[in-house]
Amino acid sequence: MKSVGFIPHKGKQILLIDFTNCTPEEVKSVSDEARRVITAQPPNSVLVLADFTGAQFSRDAVTRIKEVTTYDRPYVRRAAWVHSESLPKVFYDAIKAFSQREFPIFETCEEALEFLVED
Repeated sequence: MKSVGFIPHKGKQILLIDFTNCTPEEVKSVSDEARRVITAQPPNSVLVLADFTGAQFSRDAVTRIKEVTTYDRPYVRRAAWVHSESLPKVFYDAIKAFSQREFPIFETCEEALEFLVED
């Protein structure tokens, strides 16, 4: 299964970034792929769902997420994160501060999808 790809939900395309059970090295790789996909889209058009269920993080992996979330900011209309409890709060706060973005956290993918498609 692809780690980064579009899925339909209520007539809209959602970019699913699947970090589930990723090692820190895989988090970096998936982040790079997400950046390539997102920046190929029109500005302010991408709805992003990132699922961190069971992912593991290192300082380098978090640095990569910080870089990607900053670089892709002009392309993302709305983003939602799922199960980021495996991401320590200090890392989550650093990503938010560095990228100057908000990343609402949801318990389930369905909740996140509903948030992403609401007007």
